[in-house]
Amino acid sequence: MRPMCLSIAIICATLKPTPAGAQAPSGYTPLPSITLPATLDRVLRDYERAWQTGDETVLAALFTPDGFVPTRPGWVRGRAAIHATYESASGALRLRALAFAIADSVGYIVGAYGYGDRPDVPDTGKFLLALRRSAGGPWLIAADLDNSNRP
Repeated sequence: MRPMCLSIAIICATLKPTPAGAQAPSGYTPLPSITLPATLDRVLRDYERAWQTGDETVLAALFTPDGFVPTRPGWVRGRAAIHATYESASGALRLRALAFAIADSVGYIVGAYGYGDRPDVPDTGKFLLALRRSAGGPWLIAADLDNSNRP
C-alpha cells in the first residue's frame, strides 16, 4: 500500500463518522485542548508562524512533496500548488489540538482553529492533519482538511 493510502486508511479506521444531519447543540462547549508531543506541536506552531507572516514558501515546506490541500473547487496536490493556494493567506491564526495519534511513520492531529491575537480566541473552524515522516525525519503534513464552523 502506498504511504498516502496508508495514512488515509489509518485516519479512517480511527475516527468514527458523525451521523448525517448531526449538529452541535445550541449550548455547545468546545472540547478542551490537549498537549502534543514536541515533534507534533512543532507542526502546529510552524504552521501558525508561517500563516501569520504570510510566508507561503514556509507553509508549503511543511507539507510532503505530494501533500494535499482543499480548495473550493477540489484538492490541490504538491508543494508548488500548495504554495500558489496560500499566496494570499495570512492573519492571526491560532491552532489548538484536540486529539492525535502516531504510529511509526504516519499519524494525525485533530484540532480547532480561530483568528485573533488573544490566546483564548474562539474556534471558528476545525481541522484534521494527516501526517507522514521518513525514518528519523520531521513530521510533515500529507493532507490538511479543514472546515469552518459557520452553518
